Amino acid sequence: MSHDESVRGELDEPVRDESAEDELVWSEGEDDRTAETLRWLREKRKSHRRQKGRDVAVLVYTLVLLGAGYGGGYAVYFLHRLRLGADYSDVGAHVQAALPAFFTLLTAALALLAARDALWRGPVVVPAPSVGWLLAQPVRRSVILRPWFWLSSGVSAVTALVAAVAAAVVLRVLGLASPGGALLALLPAAVCLPLLAVAAGMAVEHRAGLAHLVRRFSPLAVVVLMLLAGQTAAAAAGHRSTLLEQVELWSGPWGWAAQPVVSVTGGHAAGWPAAVVLLALLTAAGLVQGHRDAALVPTAQLRRRAATAQTVSSVMYSAELRAAKLALMDAAAAAGPGAGRMRSVRLPRPRSKYLVVVWRDLLSLLRTPARPGKALMWLACATAAAALGLQFSGGARAVGLAAALLLGYFAVGVLAEPARLETDDVRRAAWSPFRFRTLMLQHAVMPAVLGALLALLAAVPFAVAGAPWALVLMPVCALPFAAAAVFSASRGPARTDMLFSGVSSPIGDPGVFRFFFWYAAGPLVSVGGLGIVLHGVLRHAPGAGAVAVAAGSAAVLTAGLLFFAARSADRLVRPGS
Repeated sequence: MSHDESVRGELDEPVRDESAEDELVWSEGEDDRTAETLRWLREKRKSHRRQKGRDVAVLVYTLVLLGAGYGGGYAVYFLHRLRLGADYSDVGAHVQAALPAFFTLLTAALALLAARDALWRGPVVVPAPSVGWLLAQPVRRSVILRPWFWLSSGVSAVTALVAAVAAAVVLRVLGLASPGGALLALLPAAVCLPLLAVAAGMAVEHRAGLAHLVRRFSPLAVVVLMLLAGQTAAAAAGHRSTLLEQVELWSGPWGWAAQPVVSVTGGHAAGWPAAVVLLALLTAAGLVQGHRDAALVPTAQLRRRAATAQTVSSVMYSAELRAAKLALMDAAAAAGPGAGRMRSVRLPRPRSKYLVVVWRDLLSLLRTPARPGKALMWLACATAAAALGLQFSGGARAVGLAAALLLGYFAVGVLAEPARLETDDVRRAAWSPFRFRTLMLQHAVMPAVLGALLALLAAVPFAVAGAPWALVLMPVCALPFAAAAVFSASRGPARTDMLFSGVSSPIGDPGVFRFFFWYAAGPLVSVGGLGIVLHGVLRHAPGAGAVAVAAGSAAVLTAGLLFFAARSADRLVRPGS
């Protein structure tokens, strides 16, 4: 045979597909070791399961003890008032008016939370050892993964049923329905909505394209939730839109589940039986599809999610919320193409070195437009809370003012993210020509200035409505908020040693309160100090002198918080200082 013929013969032979051979290494029909592997694993896990059961029992006992100890007094007082015939009909009228919008808001928020949770965890989260060893054995994936889907469904349904019982008691107390009627009306929502949320999370976990859509349209969903919150507040105040409520009640499962509750409380929902049927059919279809999707999640994705869930749970036990957020950010960056992408934006470099930090902070803000979007969202909520609180007097006004200030702190705190990134790893500050304390203080400039400008825009409607003092007081609040955000970023790792003080008291160890004050000292001091000052100023129509006093108080708070932020920054780089 010639050389050409031999080459031609080799070319005529079929080419072997190595990837296809890899896929055919194991087949369920030839070598299914699922039952044997799970039996061996159960034997090895006996002692671990017994210890885990004891740990769960201790946790449940602790929660029951805390609930009975701290909530028992309030429950007795509440029941005593019911026995004396306390009348909550006025509150019931407001709740009845706001119920369609509020129920839609609640269920839509549940759907958004389930979809966002599925971006990093989802209903099927297998522990890391099982992902690393069990799924590598010749076992059927469906037998391993589907029980986690049904476990998530069961836990969600049980939690919702407990919430439904509590809601039925509230409706009975408000005089809107009998306990039995309220519970029956709440059952469709309590059973179907959590199962639908789990099914939606399963779809997001399994489909990368759907996860990309959730990530992309989450800001729009938040805007819709804010509008629903505004509608709820307006309805409670007596400004209802019957047409809009009917559209919401028939727009999807969030409205279908609300119709029986609206009907039993005296609202207009004549077609609620059809809505319940639609809700049940959609839930059944979602569970069937979720059952199928549960066995199709790739192993690499399960491994990433297990690592993220393990990291988040471990840092949550040590009260390191920042570390948990960083773990979620890393998971989002590795989730898929474009998940952690930043926009390419350039700004001219400043000539003075004292403007470099502000330039970098502004550039970081422009490259991540989600941050100013979140700041605007929190600012809109703060403005709405302030407008609502000013309509009341006394304690209700104080509550509205405190809520508005807290939301304003969140708005300014979002803009201070560069300061938190700086303290996540102090070695990053090696580029800076300044001392670390000076660097951290300069990080307060951009959130203070930008927060004051946004607050000035939010104050314009108040000034037009006859409250010109808002043009000064609202922007001034951004200064202590920025200082508090930098102080919180500089406080360092959580000092869990504060949880145990060794002092006995009737309410237990007071170390928990000491730790909470240390952890939330920034927002507590800024919001609490401004709340006390502004509550006294706004008790009457504030004049120029009262406004000047409030501005001076804000300046003193800012200076004090910046001083402690500088001291905390020194401790980060020199622990013994």
